[in-house]
Amino acid sequence: MTNTLLSRVQRDDLPENLRESWDFLNGRTGEPTFVEVFAQAPELLTFVMGDFYKNIFYEGRVQMKYKELARLKLSFSHGCNTCIRQNVPGCKEAGFTDEQIDAIDSYEDGPFSDAEKAVLAYTEEMVLTNLGGALTPELYKRLKKHFSDPEILELGTCMAVIGGMAKLSFVLDLVVKEDSCPFVAKGGA
Repeated sequence: MTNTLLSRVQRDDLPENLRESWDFLNGRTGEPTFVEVFAQAPELLTFVMGDFYKNIFYEGRVQMKYKELARLKLSFSHGCNTCIRQNVPGCKEAGFTDEQIDAIDSYEDGPFSDAEKAVLAYTEEMVLTNLGGALTPELYKRLKKHFSDPEILELGTCMAVIGGMAKLSFVLDLVVKEDSCPFVAKGGA
């Protein structure tokens, strides 16, 4: 359960066009706080759920499976329980197996393609706790075997938006955190 200090708009009080987002998030995670809070600023919720997710994450030039894999890796690394509950099904729908999901932290030795391993290595550079993250020549070479520069930019942009929204969700207490979450508010979880 989240304990956000911000006001919430209950599902029945949401405009019809935002109820779909509430239903999706509640169905996946059982925790629709993000939508309830952001419904106070519907243009922001539309930006995240429509402009970003619909137009870039689920569409875009990069196959969605790579973006789903990066998103799940970010969720595990950041310790966002709400995100994990949403992103494990997303990865499975994108074709990843339980074996792959279980091996995500040891991906270099796991059952992943070279392209998937390159995406996971890139994701490690984008994790919020990796303050020295960098696109090294070696990582760039790994990515370039499978992705164009615009695709590398899109993957990075997706991870940046997801990571930034995760950080905002932690700060505003909009999501449930794992015990492993490195972003625990002062004074406890």
